[in-house]
Amino acid sequence: MTKTPDPLSVPYRDRERSIVMERLDHPDVPLSGTEVHPETELFTLNIGPHHPATHGVLRLLVTLEGEYVRELTPLVGYVHTGIEKSCEDQAYWKVIPFVERMDYLAYYFNAMVFCMAVERLLDEEVPPRAQYLRVIHLELNRISSHLFWLATSALDLGAISFLWWGLRDREGTLDLFEMSGGQRMHPRYMQVGGVMEDIPPGWEQKCRSWIKEMPSRIDQYEAVLDKNEIFLQRTRGVGAVSAERLLELGVTGPLLRAAGNPFDLRKAAPYSSYDHFDFKIPIGTQGDHYDRYRVRLAEMRESLKIIEQALDGLPEGPYITENRKVALPPRHELATSMEALIHHFKLVTEGFRVPPGEAYVAIESPRGELGCFVVSDGSAKPARVHMRDPSFHNLQSLKDMSEGYLIADLIAAVAMLDPILGGIDR
Repeated sequence: MTKTPDPLSVPYRDRERSIVMERLDHPDVPLSGTEVHPETELFTLNIGPHHPATHGVLRLLVTLEGEYVRELTPLVGYVHTGIEKSCEDQAYWKVIPFVERMDYLAYYFNAMVFCMAVERLLDEEVPPRAQYLRVIHLELNRISSHLFWLATSALDLGAISFLWWGLRDREGTLDLFEMSGGQRMHPRYMQVGGVMEDIPPGWEQKCRSWIKEMPSRIDQYEAVLDKNEIFLQRTRGVGAVSAERLLELGVTGPLLRAAGNPFDLRKAAPYSSYDHFDFKIPIGTQGDHYDRYRVRLAEMRESLKIIEQALDGLPEGPYITENRKVALPPRHELATSMEALIHHFKLVTEGFRVPPGEAYVAIESPRGELGCFVVSDGSAKPARVHMRDPSFHNLQSLKDMSEGYLIADLIAAVAMLDPILGGIDR
């Protein structure tokens, strides 16, 4: 009787049975704009609003011809937070925790743009040290957001390991946020007139250690994805949209820069001392999914350079305005100064009053131009708060990215779009 050999005794490579896959090329001319044959049966499919590949509570109404997308309509409104309306019932300094929760991956940016709009109405000057601390935390948040995008987008395209790698490296930013602001997410670190607290002892050393490690991690990401045939086939030449079309739709940020337009508010209209730092604006050439991926990875490298320069040149001085009618007095003064105690009580219970007027401020968030429009009626509460969230405008380009391509390419398009539904349905 012949004994059956133990399959585990044979080296893995010797017993491997690989499946040869035919290369599936995308059509040179997408189906978008071509006529549908009268006898062709079209199929309407709902993707979402509860679907992991929509990156949020997004509903996509898709008309398919076979596996090709003929029409696509994004439908929003399933989050419906009403944050902007809620802000009108809060004192100015109590609005900050509300706006932070719109784009929940870029909370520092939401708070920053609101504070800048209020500071413009108050004609309040922010100390140089506070400006540098703001820039450091904004760029850390930009990297954190891009890492989460990379982790989830690579997962959508089959690179499962990237979910763990991206979240692993993102933990470094969250540890720094917790150390400086007391919380890993939504720390309310940005304040009108500056920041909540100065960085604690040991924070700078920990930050420098993290930014020293990150370039090699980005090298690892590139080494894997740039040689992955599946990733390359699903991104190169897929979902390309021209810069002219993107501008017509109001699209900004990495999506616009991937199409070759270098618009970035940190360079076009510098704020909070960004003009003090030397950094480049990465741009693409084709405007396809691959360029969107490359631009975001390059942006992380540039953000690391900005953080290092800001740490090297961090000015001495106060971390928040010394105007006690706007900023809370130092805690140590409350036990010895009646004036400080009164200001603290008034700010906590009533807030500060802002002169009548209106202001619009825009900054560069991880997803593009993030704007905040504030109207003051002279009271301690804003009469109107409206955010120009980039995800809302960028979502319009999904139709151009997807129609005429395969339904599998739609998943890649949503991933490379990087939408945040909390900002869209604010």
